[in-house]
Amino acid sequence: MAIGKQINKHHGNQVIKFNVKQGSDVIVISGEHKGKRGKVLQMLRESQRVIVEGVNVCKKCIKKSQENPKGGIVEKEMPIHYSNVMLAPSEKVPAKKAIAKTVRKKKVS
Repeated sequence: MAIGKQINKHHGNQVIKFNVKQGSDVIVISGEHKGKRGKVLQMLRESQRVIVEGVNVCKKCIKKSQENPKGGIVEKEMPIHYSNVMLAPSEKVPAKKAIAKTVRKKKVS
């Protein structure tokens, strides 16, 4: 068994440790919504997906009911794979890429 992975006996799938937590700020690094920032609303461990606020928003039709007498169209965030997001750097700590670029400039000049 690899480090950081555990076998889920109920489904036979591997449960992978996520690099983000619920409530943390993330940036989408690949896919249709690349570059967007948001907060993790929910983590779906079995499908290895996360729901990020304001990212991958779809419109869903709602039927009329007692709870929603008008019905209509509602916007809802849909999950994306956890590998497509990374933790957003805080304002105090610069991003790793920015640090690497400044170091290279100092060495060259």
